[in-house]
Order: sequence, then structure tokens, then C-alpha cells
Amino acid sequence: MRKGEVKTIELTGQNVLVMRDVQSAHAAGATHVQVCERCVITPSARDFLRQNEIELVIGGGTVVAASSSAASPAQPARSPANPKLFFTPEAEAVKKEICAVGRKLWNRGYVDGNGGNISYRIGPNEVLCSPTLVSKYDLTPEDLCLVDLNGVQVAGNRPRTSEIFLHLEIYKAVPEAKSCVHCHPPHATAYAITGRVPPNGIIPEFEVFVGKVAVSPYETPGTAAFAQTVLPYVRDHNTVLLSNHGIICWADSVTHAEWYAEVVDTYCQTLILASQLGVPISQISEKHTSDLLAIKKTLGLPDARFDPAAMKECQLSDMDDPNSIARLPCARDGATTITADAPEMDRLVKTVTDAVMSAMGAS
Repeated sequence: MRKGEVKTIELTGQNVLVMRDVQSAHAAGATHVQVCERCVITPSARDFLRQNEIELVIGGGTVVAASSSAASPAQPARSPANPKLFFTPEAEAVKKEICAVGRKLWNRGYVDGNGGNISYRIGPNEVLCSPTLVSKYDLTPEDLCLVDLNGVQVAGNRPRTSEIFLHLEIYKAVPEAKSCVHCHPPHATAYAITGRVPPNGIIPEFEVFVGKVAVSPYETPGTAAFAQTVLPYVRDHNTVLLSNHGIICWADSVTHAEWYAEVVDTYCQTLILASQLGVPISQISEKHTSDLLAIKKTLGLPDARFDPAAMKECQLSDMDDPNSIARLPCARDGATTITADAPEMDRLVKTVTDAVMSAMGAS
């Protein structure tokens, strides 16, 4: 093909564009790839298009630069990422911490296969993260990647995780966030798949370190829509249940973000076990809950109950029924409230509880 000649490969019949599709288009000499308006483009496919200067043609002819971020089309200008940060002593220490946390997640049964991902913001426009398609148990420092806040990989031998955009949205929305851990702990995920959250005011450690959690609506993992589902919640919560998926926790360090994942899953597991005893679950008083919130505030941890406006909807202790271990989350401005028929939700909670208890009894 002569220089300057345009060759468009049409893939408008596909709903998802993956790496092998764009590799085949590149091998065929494509300069443009045309997809339908609803097509989901995986991050690895988008990276390949950018690296090989292949443009996307969306729907009827809108040309989109392949270098556009999959998470946020209109990003403010930022200084270029510094690949040298990937090799600094600080980065080497964080890489080891990420690998240690990955093994903890695997040992606790919070990730399976190559599931879950971990990141750490090491610079103003630089984020260390785990790669795609590697078990967290097997992670080594050499496997890790460095990306900028648009998700473009600037260092590392393996491709970065496809879900890094979820982390990047949190870093851009919450300046205090230094690390994010996404995983699939079974008891917390049981709540996420029913669209319910655990009630508050029962165990002190949960109140201080996590507190009220939110549930974000479901979107396809790895997409821009998925990354943005957490934005209404992450300023007031350090832990969000991802509907039908898992959880995301942010903190000031990789280890602390993993701690919060442990705290929320253990709390959910404890509530499920307590519900089997057939007696009412006791609550911490409002006064003592206020004491715990004061401790939480001194630690600099977020909580929706610090906002007086939010308190109109979300009280300090919110377990209306002494026997209830699940409730609908409080609505927040700009958030989509997940709702369902109450009897159906009760059946779902019971089904999940029975399944968890059965699995525990078989182990």
C-alpha cells in the first residue's frame, strides 16, 4: 500500500473489538477500523490501535483518534508520564508490596484465576499496576506495569490490566487515594449481586475503617461506563460494592487498601453467620457510634455520615429490623439507586446465605 493511502477494515457486525481483531486488521494493512456505535473496545485493542496509528471510525463516519482514553474522552492536559519512575527505589519497594498483597488476596480466596487488580499512584501522572492475565499469587515485580492517568502504558513488559480505568477514575476524583485494590471476596460479593449493603452500627472495626458502603450499578468491566460507575460514591466511601462483580477499595497504601477488603468481607461473613443463630443482632448505640465516627475522622477516613445533608437519608445506625443483615443503599446525588422487588430481594439474600453456609459446611 502506498504511503498516505487509506484502507478501512469494516468490523461493524461485532459488539466487542478485541486484540486479535485489530491485529488481523493491522496485518491486512488497515489505516482505519470501522465499528458500530455500540461496540465495546477493549483496552488492549485500543492500545494496539494507538501504537500502530490506526484510527477508529465509529458508526456512520465519526473518526476517533485511537489514542483517546477508554475511560474519559475529555481529559485535561497533563504533563507526559515519566517512565523513569518505574525503576526508582520507591517503585521497587511498591512493586514488592503489590506482589505481597496479591498473594494475600489469593490466599484468602478473594481472587480466582487471573481475577482482581492492584495499583498505586507513584507520581502526578504515573500509576503502577498489575498486568492482565496473571494470577495474583504468581505476581513478581517484573510483571508490573506503569501507566499514565489516561491508561496509556509507558513501562513494563506485560500488558496492563484491562480494568485500570476504574482505578484511574478514583485517583482523579480523590486526591487522597494512593492505592486501589479490586477483588472478588465471596461474602461482600454476595451483597453486591443482590444490590444490598450490610447495615451499620454492629462491629467497631468495620465502623472505623470502612463504615457505610455503596453499591455501584453494573457495567461491562474494562469499559468507560464501568470505570465511571463509582464516581458518585468514592469521595464519601473508601469501599464500593460493584454490582454483580466484586469490590473496589482505596487507601493511602497498597497494604491498607487490602486491609479494607478484609474488613468488609469478614464483616459480611460475620453478619451471615449471626443471622443463622435465630436471635436478634444487637447494635451499638448512637452515642457509641458517634464516638467511633470521631475516631474515624481523626484518621482522615471518609464517611458519608460526615455530610449533614447525607444524614437526612443515612442515619448513624441503620439496621431497622434486628434480624435484617441487608438493606438497600442510601441514594447519593448523581448516583443510580439499585432497586428490586423486596420479596425477591429477600429470596436472593436467603439463597446466597444458604449457598455460603453450605460451602462452609462442606470445607
